[in-house]
Amino acid sequence: MMKDRKAVVLFSGGLDSTTVLYYAMAKGYKCKCLMFDYGQRHSKELLSAVKIANLVKVENVIIKMNLPWTNDVLTSSSEIIPVHKHLPKTIPSTYVYGRNTLFLSYALSYAQSIKACVIFIGANAVDFSNYPDCTPEFIKAYNNVLKTLKTEIVVCAPLLKLNKAQIIKLGTKLNVPYKNTWTCYNGYKKPCMKCDSCKLRIKGFKEAKLSDPAL
Repeated sequence: MMKDRKAVVLFSGGLDSTTVLYYAMAKGYKCKCLMFDYGQRHSKELLSAVKIANLVKVENVIIKMNLPWTNDVLTSSSEIIPVHKHLPKTIPSTYVYGRNTLFLSYALSYAQSIKACVIFIGANAVDFSNYPDCTPEFIKAYNNVLKTLKTEIVVCAPLLKLNKAQIIKLGTKLNVPYKNTWTCYNGYKKPCMKCDSCKLRIKGFKEAKLSDPAL
């Protein structure tokens, strides 16, 4: 029965993952949120994630992950978050090596333990920072890995081919509390409005012809 369908949602408290959480709930899934503290400088996002999960009364788990070999700017407080005039055409310095592969592996283990049938991820390949683990090819490849493991669990990325405006319009229909989400790569008190993530959010609300309730 649908009421018994469980889902693990990879959840950061950002615009995309919050939209995915509300999308999964609207589809009738009993969701569990899986969050990660991997040393990101914008760990403030975890506060947003917990707040939103508690708001909708969804059980949440935070995994603390140590990646001592990384040299990306998101996990190094000594590096400066780049400001690009245009979205990068190559893999940017904000890419955390293997991040979504690691996240999905933890999600698979969690999903199997609670007998969930699907893992939801907020990956997007239209308005994105050119991360290789946010592409249709990556999601397809990971689902192929799941097939080799003889599991019926699948990875679902419902926002994969939507632009930010379409995502925001979808979330607005689902009553997503965007005012509680955190997008900025910097861990400041307020969004920097300059990093790629902030720019994509600004672009999305502008194209959707809506005001950002978080500002």
